[in-house]
Amino acid sequence: MLSHHGSAPSLLHVAAAALVDADGRVLVQQRPPGTQMAGLWEFPGGKLDAAETPEAALIRELDEELGIAVAQACLAPAAFASEPLGDRHLLLLLYVCRKWGGIPQARHATALRWVYPAQLHALDMPPADRPLIGLLEAFL
Repeated sequence: MLSHHGSAPSLLHVAAAALVDADGRVLVQQRPPGTQMAGLWEFPGGKLDAAETPEAALIRELDEELGIAVAQACLAPAAFASEPLGDRHLLLLLYVCRKWGGIPQARHATALRWVYPAQLHALDMPPADRPLIGLLEAFL
């Protein structure tokens, strides 16, 4: 077992969704100005609140960010990414969702875009989202 010197960085748990439409495209949203990593394209989702499960957080975030209703049964765990983020460490849990209620709207994001997984490579995305692209290509 390896020993640590100093304290481990605090973990930032984030749940995100790859919403997949009938044509196999994935929804990404652009981070608004004034936010960390503004202008980058990302999968919708957000941080887990204290004592909140990843699924509950994702259902809440998708309602807040996109105005859509998602049932927990429609969230399929797909992948995760682990990325240093300053003095914290980001643990991003990605779910695939193919069924939801309502039409996604950019409530907080600058823009929304439906793209095929292969097109994600050309988008400027946060470092934690990039490793998930290949997984989505293989999965979808």
